[in-house]
Amino acid sequence: MEAATPWYVPLARAVPALVLAAVITFSSDHSAPLGLVTFGIYAVVTGAVLAAAALRLGARGVTRSVTFAQGILSVLAGVVSLAVPAAGLPFFVFLLTAFAAITGFLELYLGLRSRGRSGSSRDWVFVGALTAVLAIAVLLVPPGYSQPFTGPNNFEGVLTASVVVVGILGAYWAILGVYLVIAALSLRWSTAATLAKSEA
Repeated sequence: MEAATPWYVPLARAVPALVLAAVITFSSDHSAPLGLVTFGIYAVVTGAVLAAAALRLGARGVTRSVTFAQGILSVLAGVVSLAVPAAGLPFFVFLLTAFAAITGFLELYLGLRSRGRSGSSRDWVFVGALTAVLAIAVLLVPPGYSQPFTGPNNFEGVLTASVVVVGILGAYWAILGVYLVIAALSLRWSTAATLAKSEA
């Protein structure tokens, strides 16, 4: 039976996701530059968390290698995103979908491979599947999408592809963040219960 991920790892991944989801929710700017900057921050922070967690794992093996690779790829994607905040929507969509597809597959693979052997397998499966869905959802947004709308108080605006893509990213972070907080607490409680049993 492989050891589960330490409870503070999913919590450390949840914090930037929830913070950036709030930033997007309360921001009137849903442009590609905002998407690139927020995505860059998220990818660098969570990638560093994953890479550090992989290096701290005592046993060498597939779990450590895949987690480390996922972390490094995330950091690289984040650095690229922060380096070119004015690259535009097509580049943002390309970078986001490539990141989501690759890292989502890696985490999903890790979860499926570890089923029945690790307490974190269910969390890896959920996060990997959710990240893969992010890639699909972003790809389904038509590049030239533009739909005028009228909001409260006769406010007139235009719903563009950029607004939709950044909104999808914000929704992904909100769902991911809440799930990871629950996962962290579950791991924390299960660890405490195991220690209590061993002491008894």
